[in-house]
Amino acid sequence: MHGWIILDKPLGLGSTQAVAAVKRNLRQAGFGKVKVGHGGTLDPLATGVLPIALGEATKLCGRMLDASKTYEFTIQFGTETSGLDAEGEVVATSEHRPTFSDIEQILPKFMGAIDQIPPAYSAIKIDGKRAYDRARAGDDVEMKARTVAIYDLRILSGTSPLVSVTLSAHVSKGTYIRSLARDIAYALGTVGHVTMLRRTQAGPFDLESAISLDKLNAFGQGAAQEDIILPIEAGLVDIPAFDLSPEQARAIQQGRVLTGIAMKDGLHWARDADLRPIALVESIDGELRSVRGFNL
Repeated sequence: MHGWIILDKPLGLGSTQAVAAVKRNLRQAGFGKVKVGHGGTLDPLATGVLPIALGEATKLCGRMLDASKTYEFTIQFGTETSGLDAEGEVVATSEHRPTFSDIEQILPKFMGAIDQIPPAYSAIKIDGKRAYDRARAGDDVEMKARTVAIYDLRILSGTSPLVSVTLSAHVSKGTYIRSLARDIAYALGTVGHVTMLRRTQAGPFDLESAISLDKLNAFGQGAAQEDIILPIEAGLVDIPAFDLSPEQARAIQQGRVLTGIAMKDGLHWARDADLRPIALVESIDGELRSVRGFNL
């Protein structure tokens, strides 16, 4: 059992709970014990694309964590909360409401590389303890700014006058949408918090390949496997494939370096004559070496 289940995570379900639901349904479907991991945490108050890796695909979870992601989110203006979302107490208010023109003018300032201070209620560790645990305990949590990248940021819809606005953002790893919403509100001369957050894409996976929790549960109760489990190579479509001869495949599996290989430098996934993934490989100056092998 190797591959991916792309869950359209529902509201209120944590990422760890989602992984537990996949494990439970795999057992109920008769697959026994399967190694399972997820490719990027989603808060319980967020919905959308949660890639869940099975078996050898868990070796790709690190790549998925590093991948860019796309979100749709709604900022409600006028109140800021301690968690920068619908939970937490109100910590600031403002009577000012921006216009569409105001938002259109400031969004370009958030494009490209920006410095961002993560929310105090986040999973970042400070002295070995999660920031949200410190914040909930009443500690004064000081978060350090980090550089992230915003590749695309656009308006989807909004009320008039602008009590709220819904945006779409394509962002790098490490970007906190709640912080982005806070900073956009500040730039508009007001405060705000996120009332809706939905991940629409994570790396190569989008909502078209995602299944509902109900469909996952139906699979556990005996429904067909079709469209439930994607092959391991579905998580590799963003890098080129490289076909190996039987002799080359054995060499890569044994950890040997291939020389004199005519291919572009960079990361590839190598496959054998049966088109089965063998390893993540890296080509440098004609030498090909394994980065991570798959035991399929």
